[in-house]
Amino acid sequence: MEAKKCVLAVLALLVIVVEVNGGGDDQASSVKPLVKIVKGKKLCDKGWECKGLSAYCCNETISDYFQTYQFENLFSKRNTPVAHAVGFWDYNSFITAAALYQPHGFGTTGGKLMGQKEVAAFLGHVGSKTSCGYGVATGGPLAWGLCYNKEMSPSKLYCDDYYKYTYPCTPGVSYHGRGALPIYWNYNYGKTGEALKIDLLNHPEYIENNATLAFEAAIWRWMTPEKKNQPSAHDVFVGNWKPTKNDTLSKRVPGFGTTMNVLYGDQVCGKGDDESMNNIVSHYLYYLDLMGVGREEAGPHEVLSCAEQVSFNQAAPSSSSSSS
Repeated sequence: MEAKKCVLAVLALLVIVVEVNGGGDDQASSVKPLVKIVKGKKLCDKGWECKGLSAYCCNETISDYFQTYQFENLFSKRNTPVAHAVGFWDYNSFITAAALYQPHGFGTTGGKLMGQKEVAAFLGHVGSKTSCGYGVATGGPLAWGLCYNKEMSPSKLYCDDYYKYTYPCTPGVSYHGRGALPIYWNYNYGKTGEALKIDLLNHPEYIENNATLAFEAAIWRWMTPEKKNQPSAHDVFVGNWKPTKNDTLSKRVPGFGTTMNVLYGDQVCGKGDDESMNNIVSHYLYYLDLMGVGREEAGPHEVLSCAEQVSFNQAAPSSSSSSS
């Protein structure tokens, strides 16, 4: 009898733990959408999964087609003993950050297939920029995304005095690379902090201490144009952007290749068969396969590559690593 009571007590405890943790993978799917009709338009809010009334939240959202096990497959080596950010990056942090941008179309534009492709594209950039994979690494060089959350041995403070009136450097603070799409330089921390309403200029370390914030900063960058009259990486990928005549002459076309142009400019684009460009493309294709979409959905070479594209922005001499 005592043994039976003990078993029942353990089962009850397990039920409580599951409820507190939101049921693991079912956390987002268990949220019943709030639906409102505003001016004849259907708007939805899915709480933890898609935060804020939006038509986009009525679509299939990221956790409907991209679940914990897929995240684990994409970043399978991130918690191995030799990785540099063990225990930092996780699925919940990504979805929590994405929930703020899904109402604006991140992963929710153009139906399920386009959503899957956009998540693979965004994470392809993230994986390539945070990888410690190399040619003979266990599992292959593409299995090591999210190995880092910061630059390990910065060679300088990345303080650009040109911005001393707008984004002045805090004495003794280093603005080296941190995050999912690593942020470099005082002015980039300043701009990102303004957008996220967090004091990153004085506290850039917040990015390496909080995985949700690190993903949020990266998705903000993906969704936000670098300059006026330029598209965001999101817009060029999902087809919201219509190239001008000058864009066409510059060989800039909607698709994955131009996301690299938006994010990195002439650091990787317009340089022919560039190794860093090919590495980003390889991560994207690898992730498409692992997500069950298949790399054949990525499109032709001219859409995937920016090898021949004229860059939107030329890197300034003092900030040649600002987007690396």
